[in-house]
Amino acid sequence: MINNYVEITPARDKVMDECGVFGIYKNNDDLNVVSVTHDALYSLQHRGHVSAGITVNLDRQFTTVKELGMVSEVFHDKTLQKLPNGKIAVGHVRYTMNAALDRAANQPLVLRYKEGSIAIASNGSISNFPEIRRELERGGSIFQSNSNAELMAYVIATERIRTENLEDAVLSAMKRLKGAYSTVICAPTRLIAFRDIYGFRPLCIGKLRDSYIFTSESCVIETLGGELVRDVKPGEMVVADEDGFHSYMVDETAAKTSLCVFEYVYVARPDSVIDGVSVYNARVRAGELLFKEYPIEADMVCGVPDSGIIAAEGYARASGIPYGMGFMKNKFLGRNAGTGMDKKKRLLHTKLTALKSNVAGKRIVVIDDSIVRGQTSQHIVNLLRSAGAKEIHMLISSPPFVYPCHFGIDISDRENLIANRMSIEEIRREIGADTLGYLSVESLHETVRGCGIDLCDGCFTKQFSAEVPTTFFVDKYASKIKHHSS
Repeated sequence: MINNYVEITPARDKVMDECGVFGIYKNNDDLNVVSVTHDALYSLQHRGHVSAGITVNLDRQFTTVKELGMVSEVFHDKTLQKLPNGKIAVGHVRYTMNAALDRAANQPLVLRYKEGSIAIASNGSISNFPEIRRELERGGSIFQSNSNAELMAYVIATERIRTENLEDAVLSAMKRLKGAYSTVICAPTRLIAFRDIYGFRPLCIGKLRDSYIFTSESCVIETLGGELVRDVKPGEMVVADEDGFHSYMVDETAAKTSLCVFEYVYVARPDSVIDGVSVYNARVRAGELLFKEYPIEADMVCGVPDSGIIAAEGYARASGIPYGMGFMKNKFLGRNAGTGMDKKKRLLHTKLTALKSNVAGKRIVVIDDSIVRGQTSQHIVNLLRSAGAKEIHMLISSPPFVYPCHFGIDISDRENLIANRMSIEEIRREIGADTLGYLSVESLHETVRGCGIDLCDGCFTKQFSAEVPTTFFVDKYASKIKHHSS
């Protein structure tokens, strides 16, 4: 332990989503930026379920609505009416890797400093967070949360004192901030977005009429009726203002870029295109390559809803085995049904049911995106057994998780990763399947052939392009502070 910095990661049985960011600069349009941002957050909801927020800039006055909950829970007619139709807006959906729900970390975060105000929304993880926070605290900085976004804003504010403009301050901050981040900033007169030098997290540029959009995924732009322009490059900062669009590159480059390959496996929406590759096509290809590696004789192929369905379609297409529905998913579970472990068990047993009339007496190939701790996979196999499946061959459209991710994907620590403790054969026996197979690392990279940048597969290979942090920040006062919603 180093002061109040310890290694800590919560145990989970499935990989959790990240955060989603959005920004719009209205340029000679009659668009309502509140409505546009609200619609955009619905399209980003898959990236974060913990909180949602919108900040609007009208004549340099910032108005924010944010709270814990899904987009539909946070925003309704009464709350949306609090937001004016301004010139610039940024939005955020949040997922947190921390067990505690810290309202102060809800984004966008609005900070007022010497040169005015900024609203910041970010997705990712700052790997040198402990070192920078120690440095800032020793200089007198007072933090309201443990969020990466607040730390980034403070770094930008300190750099702004030494630079001539906000753009230079952001570029300087990017050289101090290590790790993964895709970030949007609402400034008094412009919208800024930037991506870390490795390109871990996705970020793209779009046009909606004459207005500019910066957001996590292209599906947002398409949903809004806009046009995808391109992806933000690793180490690039883009700006939209009254003079149009501007691009700047940080003068520090990475030896190898590292877009997270798990964006294609699970995180991103299937209708997104990331760095030139269709997420849907990548998942179909994963299924096809699974058949090449595991040509199993079976009566039906099915996918675990929702993340395994597209890969299952690919396996069925390549094998000629009929694709069928093996499960029914309950999409209307209450978010607050039960508490603690009882809640987890109830959700596990009520989320999915096997379609007995379709699986009984059949040899089933069932495809899922990943196995973390193994409990969910064991439950899936048990469901199919109870429904009368004759054989159960479980295939996974990614390699085994052997190492936790420290760059924005919530993967359990090594002790909770079943593939770090057991061989594939031992896992197969543990979950009760007749067959267990994982997509190879080589085939995983084949699924995204044509991607414009290099890919990070460190959670499968232990090989990361960026330095892996050894400590995480733990606020020793957090348990003594109770946050209240406004």
